[in-house]
Amino acid sequence: MSDFTTNPRAHFDYEILETIEAGLALRGYEVKSIKSGKVSLKGAYVKIINGKPVLLGAIISPYQAGNVPPDYNPQATRELLLSKREVSALVSLSKSQGLTLVPLKLYPKGNLVKLLIGVARGKKKHDKREAIKKKDIARSQQRGTE
Repeated sequence: MSDFTTNPRAHFDYEILETIEAGLALRGYEVKSIKSGKVSLKGAYVKIINGKPVLLGAIISPYQAGNVPPDYNPQATRELLLSKREVSALVSLSKSQGLTLVPLKLYPKGNLVKLLIGVARGKKKHDKREAIKKKDIARSQQRGTE
């Protein structure tokens, strides 16, 4: 199966060093909405609050607008399901080396919805320019104009 959604800017803005798979604590109508493609990871990030990893800034639009609880927030903070060992490793990486936790994609695994988290280092402006040049060269070679 294909991914539900990906983070379009993650690989451009960050150098991904390591990836970790995490589950999400969701309600039933949120799962239906994700499976129908009404989700966006654009601008989302992962943060560790009180020793628990959470997903912030992800937008999960309602599956049926008229059939959602009145207090539903599409940008609510959602808890990530990781083992204690994985959480402690994420905490040590993000604090000691100054790395960022970035959500890369939401995808199905059986009947579950999983989130791929990237442990990343931010790219500098010149790194981004090099990436753009490489894309342009590859695009022109594919077209046969060079």
